[in-house]
Amino acid sequence: MMRRHAAAMLAMTATGLGPGLALGGCAGKARGGAATTPAPSATAEAETFGAADWRRVATPADRERMRRWRDAWVAGLAAVPRTTAREVAAQGVLFDPDAALPGAVPPAGDYRCRVFKLGRRGGAGAGSAGPGYVAYAWFACRVGAARADGTMPLVKLTGSQRYVGTLYPQDGRRAAFLGTLVLGDEVRTIDYGRSAERDIAGWVDRVGTARWRLAMPYPAFESVLDVMELVPAGG
Repeated sequence: MMRRHAAAMLAMTATGLGPGLALGGCAGKARGGAATTPAPSATAEAETFGAADWRRVATPADRERMRRWRDAWVAGLAAVPRTTAREVAAQGVLFDPDAALPGAVPPAGDYRCRVFKLGRRGGAGAGSAGPGYVAYAWFACRVGAARADGTMPLVKLTGSQRYVGTLYPQDGRRAAFLGTLVLGDEVRTIDYGRSAERDIAGWVDRVGTARWRLAMPYPAFESVLDVMELVPAGG
């Protein structure tokens, strides 16, 4: 089953993910059906942005989440249980909000990636708050080649929660990520902007020689901040 997931995600990466369209490439309804692509909101603010500016694509809710990135870091770290404080400290700069280095966008290629959940909250449909700190095992991710507008696809290929989306370089020290969440046995993605519970937004930083992170503030479920670490697969 995992091989089928990986093959489906690889096909998405190969086709290229349109930055203002269905970020999953293989877009469609969650349970099948004809694919539809909602047009970005036309606002006076959006007209001033460049073609590859993430703000032209992001929903109002995600723009707000991105603006509050530091609040999420502070709240998430403060809620880590004392019993796991040593484990958190062992990650070093990965959990330092201000550790960004030049070269925010990882080069195209295959990566190992793992997700950490910081803090606890009860999101829509989440049922109950999370445990405060969770560290998952390593999975497979891929960064695709840059498109003409400078954006790059980023896909988490394996695991029960998989991200499919686009990197938008913003400046030398960070890049924006917008995408959607694919769950369980699903092989199709929901178009970005169609489900607030599936939309993902975050900032990408380089925090080491060959170490990057995707920090996703205020996800819909469980945590206050999700952090995905990426290192080259051959490293």
